Amino acid sequence: MNPKEKISMKDIAKLAGVSASTVSRIINNSGQISEKTKKKVFSLMKKYNYTPNMVAKSLKINKSKSIGIIITNIQNEFFSEIVLGIEDFFFKVGYSVFICNTSQNPKKEMEYFKILDSKLVDGIICISALEKTPKDFYSNHRKIPMVCIDRIFDPHASDTFYVESSHFDGGFLATEELIKKGCRKIMILTKKRSFSASQKRFEGYKEALKKYDIPFDANLVMKFDGNLSSFDETKKIVDKAVSSGLEFDGIFATSDWRAYGALISLKEHGISVPEKVKIIGFDNISISKYSYPKITTVNQDREAIIQQVSNLLFDLMNDAELPDEIKNKKHIVIPVSLVNRETT
Repeated sequence: MNPKEKISMKDIAKLAGVSASTVSRIINNSGQISEKTKKKVFSLMKKYNYTPNMVAKSLKINKSKSIGIIITNIQNEFFSEIVLGIEDFFFKVGYSVFICNTSQNPKKEMEYFKILDSKLVDGIICISALEKTPKDFYSNHRKIPMVCIDRIFDPHASDTFYVESSHFDGGFLATEELIKKGCRKIMILTKKRSFSASQKRFEGYKEALKKYDIPFDANLVMKFDGNLSSFDETKKIVDKAVSSGLEFDGIFATSDWRAYGALISLKEHGISVPEKVKIIGFDNISISKYSYPKITTVNQDREAIIQQVSNLLFDLMNDAELPDEIKNKKHIVIPVSLVNRETT
C-alpha cells in the first residue's frame, strides 16, 4: 500500500493483523493490549500518516477533546498571556483549543458561543464583553461546562464557575498606598461600563478613602467610554483635568495603560511624577516595567489564574469531584499584591 494513499482504521487493522476494534482500543487507550501490538499499530499509523476521525469519534462518545476560549481583545497583554497559558495547559493534556476574539462586540460573542456549541466543544473559558454569562445563547440540549474570568457572578448559571483576582483588595491597596505617601486628592481613572472588575476596584478605592477619613469627591472620578485605546482616552481626560485647574495629588488608574496615559499627560504639562503627583496602575504588564519612571502597580497573579481556570475546567469536563467550597460557591478569588516602583 502506498503511504501517500488515504488509509482507514480497517486498513491499519488488516496490516497489523488485528481487528478494527483492537486498533480503536489502542487509539483510545482502553482495554488490555500488549505493548508489542501497540507499537506495531502506532508504527503503521505513523508510516501511513493515519489520523483518527475525531469528528466521528466525538459524535459517538459526545466528547470532542476540544475547548473554546472567548476573549474580548487578543491584543490585551494581560489576557493574551492568560490565553497562551491556558492553551499550553490543554495542549499538554491532549485537547485542541479554539481561540475566538470578539473585538469587544457582544453580537460577535454570541455567535461564537453558537459556533463552539456546534463544534461540540467539551468546555468554554470566557473572558467576555458581556456583563453576565450569556447562558441563553448556546444550546439548551447540551450542558457545556464554563469558567468565566472577571465577570459578574450569576448563581443561577448552574454549569458556570468564576475565577477572578481580588479586584476590591487591589483598589484598596492602591489607594491606601497613595494615602500613606501623602496624597489626599486622589483621582481614579476607570470605565463607565460597570463590569465586575472595574466596579470592584472602584469600591476598593472608596473604602480606602473611608478608612482614612478622606471625603469622597465625585469630581475626581474620571470615567470614559472605552471607544479609544486606554492610553489615548486617559491622556485626553488628564489633559482636560489639568487644563481646567482641577486639583489632585494622586492617581489610581484601573489599568497600567491608563496609568501610562496619565503619566505622559502630566509630563507634557510639566508636572513631575512622583514629586507633585503620584500614580498607581493595575495589572503589572510590561508597560509598567519599562516606562520612565517605572509605574507602581497592582499585580494580578497570572500563573495562579491560569492554573485555577485550567484545572477547574478540566475537572468539570471530566466529572471530577470538586472541593466542597468550590462546588458550593462556584467562585474563586486570587489574591493580588502591590508592586512598588518609581511613580510613588
